[in-house]
Amino acid sequence: MNQKRFTLTSHLRFIIPSLIGIFLFIIPIPQEDGITIPIAILSGWLQDSIGTLVPAIMTGLIVLTVIGTFITKAAQPEAIKKSPFFYNLFNVPAVWVVVRVLGAVYAVMTLFKIGPEWVWSDATGGLLLNSEGLLTILFSVFLFAGLFLPLLLNFGLLELFGALLTKVMRPLFGLPGRSSIDCLASWLGDGTIGVLLTNKQYEEGYYTKKEAAIIGTTFSVVSITFSLVVISEVGLGDYFIPFYLTVAASGLIAAIILPRIPPLSRKPDTYYNGQEGKDTMEVIPEGYSRFGYGYESALVQAKNNNSVSKFFADGMKNVLDMWMGVAPIVMAIGTTALIVAENTPFFEWIGMPFIPLLELLQVPEATEASKSILVGFADMFLPAIFGGGIESELTRFVIASLSVTQLIYMSEVGGLLLGSKIPVDFKDLVIIFLQRTFLTLFVIVGIAHILF
Repeated sequence: MNQKRFTLTSHLRFIIPSLIGIFLFIIPIPQEDGITIPIAILSGWLQDSIGTLVPAIMTGLIVLTVIGTFITKAAQPEAIKKSPFFYNLFNVPAVWVVVRVLGAVYAVMTLFKIGPEWVWSDATGGLLLNSEGLLTILFSVFLFAGLFLPLLLNFGLLELFGALLTKVMRPLFGLPGRSSIDCLASWLGDGTIGVLLTNKQYEEGYYTKKEAAIIGTTFSVVSITFSLVVISEVGLGDYFIPFYLTVAASGLIAAIILPRIPPLSRKPDTYYNGQEGKDTMEVIPEGYSRFGYGYESALVQAKNNNSVSKFFADGMKNVLDMWMGVAPIVMAIGTTALIVAENTPFFEWIGMPFIPLLELLQVPEATEASKSILVGFADMFLPAIFGGGIESELTRFVIASLSVTQLIYMSEVGGLLLGSKIPVDFKDLVIIFLQRTFLTLFVIVGIAHILF
């Protein structure tokens, strides 16, 4: 790139959308129940306004997705084939057709409360679909996050951060510098926003399969707000600061180690659909500083995105992709995992091997604690509920911290990852969940013994 002169308009075209994007997705806003970001505030406002209608809307979208999938698979209509977006949305492999159908069946049963109660109760399908459930939250988060995501992606902000932070992200985590924005958006906002960001950049050729898998499973972290809910649920709200520092320390160690071991280390360094990778600011041309090159790249990117109609078209594609591509999978896999957790001793059985380990680490009430260790795979809030009755503060602290650092919850981030284009399958998620559990457990218990 030759150094060029840019007009004031070029600078403003980068600065104004990027500042709005930073404000919406990254700037923390204090609220009565903790810190959040403007996108989450907008999402909460919409939930309060139409929350009771959303379960029916989401059920309709899930059923519509199944109908579109069957029509596309059976008839291959020209109208859908002419649209790469809708064709990719509906033309999915057979296994995802089955999952979408299961999600639609669960959604209809839950909305109308028909069939066995263990499918639609407030602890299973209802936890996902009711007016305060995950799908209601995702409906509004996806609407605003998807619509305004181009502010972060299309106007040069990632080019600037890519140049500035590659020297940090690459040696520590094996990632390009632009991934730092995904991490910040997850940390301050929500893990679902991180998955949405990562998936979009992976599809556009900014991340390899390996990089997308690492970011999706390692940096789609639980928000500060939800962390406060978890520590309060186990009766240790006064310990929030040491609790969150513990989560951050153990999460950082996991983020450094996991990309270097299978399955993440074995993911190929190739791009989505065999496309060529785009410049991620790894090499700075001669005569440029990192900031200078990043800033000029940002101005060029912003200059190429000057269509208002394209901005909103891209935004609505993001929204539909997440509503129709992800919601059926979250409903199917999340409900199945919750049914198993609530109605069978499965998670108690698989938690038994942890009893000797917890006893070796001198964690009180090891048998009770073991029941909560792997139940987080179904839903992130279940460990806090399971561990709420344990007397030992140290043990409750360990359970709460572990539940936040495990990250791969099938009712949320896990389901979203499976529904996205990010190249991880169910087996990968099980292995990564177990790896995160083992790695972070030792760090968390060590800190807990210092605190209590």
